[in-house]
Amino acid sequence: MPTATRTTPASPSAPQSSSGPLVVALAYDGLCMFEFGIAVEVFGLPRPEMGADWYRFAIAPADAGEIRSTAGLRLAVDGGLELLEQADIIIIPGWRGADAPVPEGLCAALREAHKRGARLLTICSGVFVLAATGLLEGLRVTTHWRYTDGLQERYPQLTVIPDVLYVDEGQILTSAGSAAGIDLCLHLIRQDRGPDAANSVARRLVMPAHREGGQAQFIDAPVPRYDEGARLGPVLDLMRKDLSGAHRIRDLALASGMSTRTFLRRFEAATGTTPARWLLSERLHRAKDLLESTHTGIGEIASLCGFGSATNLRHHFRKMVGITPTAYRSSFAILEQS
Repeated sequence: MPTATRTTPASPSAPQSSSGPLVVALAYDGLCMFEFGIAVEVFGLPRPEMGADWYRFAIAPADAGEIRSTAGLRLAVDGGLELLEQADIIIIPGWRGADAPVPEGLCAALREAHKRGARLLTICSGVFVLAATGLLEGLRVTTHWRYTDGLQERYPQLTVIPDVLYVDEGQILTSAGSAAGIDLCLHLIRQDRGPDAANSVARRLVMPAHREGGQAQFIDAPVPRYDEGARLGPVLDLMRKDLSGAHRIRDLALASGMSTRTFLRRFEAATGTTPARWLLSERLHRAKDLLESTHTGIGEIASLCGFGSATNLRHHFRKMVGITPTAYRSSFAILEQS
C-alpha cells in the first residue's frame, strides 16, 4: 500500500520559510483526499512571491492511530492535537461519515482553539465535526447539498443554508461540497491579504478569483455545449471589460449570434443567473476591489463600475453586502487610509 511522506516538515518546531499565520489541517482515517488536497494546495505550497508573512502549514491527526485516505494512501503528520493550540486557522477537510462519532479529545481541542480566537474552517462534511463540538449553535452554516437535510435534522439549533457555496460567520466558516472549499479558502485569503493575493493564488489554481458565497451550489446545465460556450465567452468578457456600459439584451444576443430568447435561456443555463444579475454581481466585485485597493472616491467608483451614482452604489451595496461602501472600505482596505 502506498505511503505519503512529507519532504519538508511544516510543524511549528521545524524551520519555517514563512512567519505568517499557522494553518493546521486535520487528517483522519478515511481521509477525503480532494478536500484535504485543497488545504495543502492553497496554504501548504511555498509561495515566496507572497513575502515572509505568508501562511505556515501543518497537519494534525484527528485521533490516534494510522491515517489512510479513502484510496488507501497512508499519511504522515507533523505532530499531535497540540498543534491546534498554536493554530491561527484550523481546516477540517470533510469527515469520515455524517454518522461517524467525533472523538471527544478532538472536540475539546477545537473548543479550546475557538476560545482563544482561532478561526475554524470546514469543507463539505467537515461541518459535522464542528457541530459535534457545540460551537455552531445559533449560527448559519452550509455543507454539501446531499448532507443539508441530515445536518438540519440532527442539529436543529443550527440554521443550515442549503444552496450556497460558503457561509462566513466571522470566526467560523463553512463551505459546501468539495470545490466550494477552494472558494472559501480564496475568500479567506482575500480577507487577510486583499484581492491581489487571492487573484494570484487563483491564477495558479486556474480558478475564478472570486465567487460570492451566496452563489448556488449547482445549476441545471453547468457544462454548456462547446459551441454555446464559445459564443457566450466573448460576451461575458465584453461585459466585464465595460462594466459601465448599458449592455442591452438585444445587443448581447446579437453579439453571441443568438436570438434574444435563445440567448436568455442559454445564458442562465450556463451561469445560473440572468444577464442583469450577473452584471450586477460583477459590478459589485469590481467596486469591492477598488474599495479595498485604492483611495478612489465613492462617486467615481460608482461611475467606473456602472452604478451611475453614489446613491445607487450604496443601495446595491447595502442590499447585497449588508454594509455601506465606506464601512466596507474601513474593514477591508489594504492601503493606509489618507
